[in-house]
Amino acid sequence: MKNTSNVLLALGITLLLALASGLAAPGLALKSVREDSKYRVFCANNKLEVEQRTLEQEKSARGSSVCMMAEFDYLSDAEKYAENHGGKGSDCRCD
Repeated sequence: MKNTSNVLLALGITLLLALASGLAAPGLALKSVREDSKYRVFCANNKLEVEQRTLEQEKSARGSSVCMMAEFDYLSDAEKYAENHGGKGSDCRCD
């Protein structure tokens, strides 16, 4: 009887821990997605680009001649910034 009670108690604690970690994990995942959902305007190889990549990802894809000019929460804002600076594909410089 005592062993059965201990097993049930351990099972209950395990289920509670699993439930608690399952409820916490989605919040953490959403935070990561929000942080990576920025739109960035880059000067890459002397050409203006709008991307969702991080600076590190853009340098990995385009080489070391990359700089970030601006960062926005919305694509429309990033595209507007790019248009005000000559548009996507226009000449730019990293200083």
